Amino acid sequence: MIQRIRLAFVAARPPVFVLFASYAALGIAQAGRPNAYLPLTGILVTIAGFLIFSVACNDLADEAIDRVNLPGDRRRPLVGGDASRTQLSTTGIIGAIAALAASAALGWLAVLVVAVGLVLSAAYSLRPFRFAERGVLAPLVLPACYVAVPFLLGVDAAHRPVTSHDFVLLGGLYLGFIGRIVLKDFRDVRGDALFGKRTFLVRHGRRATCALSMICWSAGSLIIVIGSTRDTSEGLVADAILGVLAACSVKLINMLSHCSEHRRDERLISAIAILGRGMIVVLLAEFSIYAKAVAPTLALPLLLLLALLTLSQTAAMVVYGPRPRRSDVDRLLSEEPTPVQGLSRA
Repeated sequence: MIQRIRLAFVAARPPVFVLFASYAALGIAQAGRPNAYLPLTGILVTIAGFLIFSVACNDLADEAIDRVNLPGDRRRPLVGGDASRTQLSTTGIIGAIAALAASAALGWLAVLVVAVGLVLSAAYSLRPFRFAERGVLAPLVLPACYVAVPFLLGVDAAHRPVTSHDFVLLGGLYLGFIGRIVLKDFRDVRGDALFGKRTFLVRHGRRATCALSMICWSAGSLIIVIGSTRDTSEGLVADAILGVLAACSVKLINMLSHCSEHRRDERLISAIAILGRGMIVVLLAEFSIYAKAVAPTLALPLLLLLALLTLSQTAAMVVYGPRPRRSDVDRLLSEEPTPVQGLSRA
């Protein structure tokens, strides 16, 4: 029993679960109910099951690739030797059932959103569709699972219809996530190229991937500002902060396009991820301020503090990088350059 619980916990990928929870909270806050903690609890149960299913599908499909990219990584149960394929498959199926059951308590729209998300998630990883191997199609499909599902569940939990304003904000979040997810392939490019997984990076190289990321970040940030603008002084400050964070992201992506050293890549990509999370937190704060969930005297100091924390953490990541794990150290020591066209061009 303890082993099954641990497997479910690992499959839920806590950092990714926090990202899902952030989008769900953003959906509730966008709908004007940032303090709706009870509906948020139901959504968290739903997205936990959804995420377990999605991760199980991905790990089952990418086992051979993960053994090259992440040898011995305990975050991958199959690669780390903590689970068999049968055990992981069973865990994934239980996760899907739990997600559908929990969504039924939220309403029919939640069931529909989760069901469509489960189908897309399976098609992303598993054959015969296997969107993960289809170049630019992969980053177009994944945000539908990672962004749209939790966000729409959040809006629906506020018990009001989904509006065009919600879809504008969702579109910005969707594009911004594409700008982040295409950069993830830098970490996995060795195994992807070896096993013929034709990601956008493998097909088109470093420069094109970074260009796509910059376009999506810029367009997504602009749409987010349009979709979140509130006619208040705090709203203008929040928009300015979002603009600064987006500009910093574009600058770091441009630096990444001229870099070809693995550890430098890792620092820059991790810093860009911090900026993305910072933008979500600033949006949550802005919506909470607008819904009067934050005292007016604390509004501006809160926004400025969030901006300062985000930028300081970003700077520290660029300089020092993430704390290395043992599996990462072993992989770097044994890693050889992968001949991918355009990948290391200056």
